[in-house]
Amino acid sequence: MQKNLLNRISTNSQIMTGKPVIKGTRLSVEYILNLLAQGETTEEIVEEYEGLAKEDIYACLLFAAQSLENISFMPLTQQAA
Repeated sequence: MQKNLLNRISTNSQIMTGKPVIKGTRLSVEYILNLLAQGETTEEIVEEYEGLAKEDIYACLLFAAQSLENISFMPLTQQAA
């Protein structure tokens, strides 16, 4: 299932300067994630962009999750005043 979802995402240096996009579109993973972060629902996004399927949105989420899988983060701390 995951592989099928990830097959919906592509990168091409000639499209959106190589950013990952939903295959066959110029909708970047980043753009879709920003829509979700602003409160848009999967249904609203699919209605707004003809040809998109819920699975395209799920593919963006999975791509983002897997992109972060091997990244180490340092906790942010407040500096003493």
